[in-house]
Amino acid sequence: MPRAFADLTISLPFNNAELVRKAFQENRNQIAAVIVEAIPANAGLYFPRENFLSALREECTRNGALLIFDEVITGFRVARGGAQEIYGVKPDLTALGKIIGGGLPVGAFGGRAEIMDQLSPDGPVYQAGTLSGNPIALAAGLTQLCELERINGWKLLEERGTQFEELARAAIKDAKLGITFHRLGSLFCLFFAAGPIVDLAGAQRSDLKMFARFFHGCLKRGIYFAPSQFETGFISTAHTTENMERTGVVVRDALAEL
Repeated sequence: MPRAFADLTISLPFNNAELVRKAFQENRNQIAAVIVEAIPANAGLYFPRENFLSALREECTRNGALLIFDEVITGFRVARGGAQEIYGVKPDLTALGKIIGGGLPVGAFGGRAEIMDQLSPDGPVYQAGTLSGNPIALAAGLTQLCELERINGWKLLEERGTQFEELARAAIKDAKLGITFHRLGSLFCLFFAAGPIVDLAGAQRSDLKMFARFFHGCLKRGIYFAPSQFETGFISTAHTTENMERTGVVVRDALAEL
């Protein structure tokens, strides 16, 4: 990425609407877009405060800037309509990836018609890439989305997620450790830090050594969590109630060992 791009980028902490408003005031008519992971899932998992996303929507609309949601992780995982369905905030553009390829590499973006009409062949902006419109990846993605619809996959994932959350929270309570558990849909995370955790600074308070001990405690018992404190866990439709029950037992044993 050219240095000039970084120089023209304003980086702000998540969940601080006041800093966003201040940035717009100090850079009047200079901000083209706000790009945000609607539910950050790349530093563990934490959630937008009430009205944070709507505040972004209001500021972008007021100042003529685009609101762009990165839903590469959350798209089709937290809900059929992603984070924007859950929070009722409509971005101008949405970036998607990972799950939409049905296991194959693919990315996609979409948004308001007047923006998408700027793309070739309808408009002057040329966009292309090695994986753009790859027929095999798109066929796989369409097939798995149809399968999710057929089995009501989002309801199933919520049931599995709820089951695991109840087991994990009970184990954390009994272990009497400063651990914060977050879950939404099929995404979850155990922060080895006391809450609340609403941004990167909060996530970075986590005890990495204790997480490492927890990870290895689970691994030796046959459950493989992501090896980093700052990874989000994923539940899939292939996981059974028995899998959730077994994982809950392992989490309890690994925490008790700490």
